[in-house]
Amino acid sequence: MIDSTSKIKSVTVKIKTDRPVQKTPYQVKGVLMKNFPNEEIVPMLNGSYRKKFLYPRIQVKTHNDEILLVGLNQGVDPILKIYDKIKDLNFGDITFEALEKSVEESEESFLFTSTLHKYNFISNWVALNQNTSKQYSAKNSEDRLQYLNNLVAKNIVFISREIGFDLPENIYSKINVSSLKPIKLDQNGWGAFEGEFFTNLILPNYIGIGNGITRGYGTITGEDIKDKPDFNKEEFDELKSKSNDSKFCLDEDNLTSSLLEVDISAIQRPNLRRNKNKKKKQHLSKKKKKANTKSSVNHPKNDDKSKDKSNEPINYNSYEYHKKQHSIR
Repeated sequence: MIDSTSKIKSVTVKIKTDRPVQKTPYQVKGVLMKNFPNEEIVPMLNGSYRKKFLYPRIQVKTHNDEILLVGLNQGVDPILKIYDKIKDLNFGDITFEALEKSVEESEESFLFTSTLHKYNFISNWVALNQNTSKQYSAKNSEDRLQYLNNLVAKNIVFISREIGFDLPENIYSKINVSSLKPIKLDQNGWGAFEGEFFTNLILPNYIGIGNGITRGYGTITGEDIKDKPDFNKEEFDELKSKSNDSKFCLDEDNLTSSLLEVDISAIQRPNLRRNKNKKKKQHLSKKKKKANTKSSVNHPKNDDKSKDKSNEPINYNSYEYHKKQHSIR
């Protein structure tokens, strides 16, 4: 039996209120940060751990007019600590009373299996950014479909590794989309899709895949699996055989990729240390350059502080941004 040595904890909290919640995940996050300013959940929501965790450990969703809080590993306890304290959510223009709350915990929310499992995107999967949009548009229909399948597979491998789940073997993926024409979103030149995918990993419901996860994009739901499935070597070998013989389909009502065996060794691992060292080298280089400039020529001061500040990336997770965008008082 193939089994991963790593176990990923998860928690999902559902909050049903006295009226339908038609607010964005950002608005909900802003209210949570306002209501619980001294709780551990705040730095998980406001971007403070962005450099520490490439994949968000706490994700806030709105689905079926309810609020969902999803926590993975380090995000589990901060959610559980505020669970009993959530009574109402004041958005300024409206206050929601929490009528029903439920919590579902798992000690093994990621599992490597020998069969495929189906997942639906219940919110748009933002597969394309500015760079990948250009690559995608240059491809024909068949290559576009396979390109999307490759992207979702890389997303799955990235999330698994970054969250700490060791993949013991290659994984398999197949994707079905409603259209090969991306849904254009306003921000960042993103392109999104509706559809479903299949993989031999069991993943937690309501986690996000792709770009814009903190905004609620790419949220998935899968089959209800109550018991841990046994790994069957013959079934797993059959997946490889199926992937070799698999064909894509470009019918108007059935845009399905072939089954792809993903070589996990070819996918680069997340490396925060490398980025940190790169920044350190850049900082030292700038410092050295500045010292050389001072020793040679005295240039007039360039007071561009306001300009530099305007070029800094916006922290979309900050309470200040939420307040500015959504009038949270």
